[in-house]
Amino acid sequence: MGDVVIGARSGAGEPEGSGGRAARSAESGASSASVEDAAAQTADEHGDGTEGPTGGSSESHRPDAESADQSESQAPGKQRKQRSFWKELPILVGIALVLALVIKTFFVQAFSIPSESMQNTLQVGDRVLVDKLTPWFGAEPERGEVVVFHDPGGWLNDEPTPQSSNSFVRGVQDVLSFVGLMPSANEKDLIKRVIAVGGDTVECQGTGPVKVNGVALNEPYVYQGNTPCGDHPFDPVKVPNGRIWVMGDHRADSLDSRFHMDQPGGGTVPVGNVIGRAFVVAWPVGHWSTLSVPNTFDQKGLAAAAPLAPPVAGAVGAVALFPLVRRVRERRDGRKDS
Repeated sequence: MGDVVIGARSGAGEPEGSGGRAARSAESGASSASVEDAAAQTADEHGDGTEGPTGGSSESHRPDAESADQSESQAPGKQRKQRSFWKELPILVGIALVLALVIKTFFVQAFSIPSESMQNTLQVGDRVLVDKLTPWFGAEPERGEVVVFHDPGGWLNDEPTPQSSNSFVRGVQDVLSFVGLMPSANEKDLIKRVIAVGGDTVECQGTGPVKVNGVALNEPYVYQGNTPCGDHPFDPVKVPNGRIWVMGDHRADSLDSRFHMDQPGGGTVPVGNVIGRAFVVAWPVGHWSTLSVPNTFDQKGLAAAAPLAPPVAGAVGAVALFPLVRRVRERRDGRKDS
């Protein structure tokens, strides 16, 4: 077949003798071989790029067939449709709400400042973040901390609960406050500064200063123009164990422990009512600040009454027992010598 094709292309002007035919046959054979080599080379160049055997055309085309089968097997995987964003959105929202609920329950919760009782440390409308994790490990409030606590009873009886007149807005607020993304408008919680803890004696005579265990406090956080006692000084109060004495920084506009001394607990708040410590003002951005413990509460003698009692008692006991211990040793040594 190759001879016919090559012969047809060799031209009609040549002689048709036997020698010429033989010559043409030899040339045709050589041309046919070169055509087949060129065809094989072309097939290799159009293959999958692998170097296969050079013997036959069927072997040279196997890589192409395997590549085609492989591409066909991979085609369904490539054509898989990705899940629509709108189908994934409810899942993402659900996960976010669950995480927010867990964080609010065990870690951090936002609270809104409803009154002026903590000015100028906190302004009306400020949002503070409260650490709820630490109390889970048994930590109790310390002097100088700003804490949020549940009404111990009778402190907010006359305070109206702020709510929107729009039912839809109220519903959204309830949902967001439930998961901790918005301060609750239904819970009656208070925010004050811890002045004394269980075992302390606190007082504020005349215009002040406030004294804890006989040590005067330097209170730069008190609202400008107010005296440390405000308009409600009080005699020494012994804070029971497991309770705290709290006061607002705006002493003339804070219904704190001073105004509830006639109630059970003598104006103190149970530690169990404390939700957590407010550690940062998160909103608005212009009011951002940390709520650290003032240096005045780091005075060495502030807690001298309670911590020094056990060491003193131990020292007195050791001195009293020293003669007895000495006699026992002397008798033991005498028995060894005998």
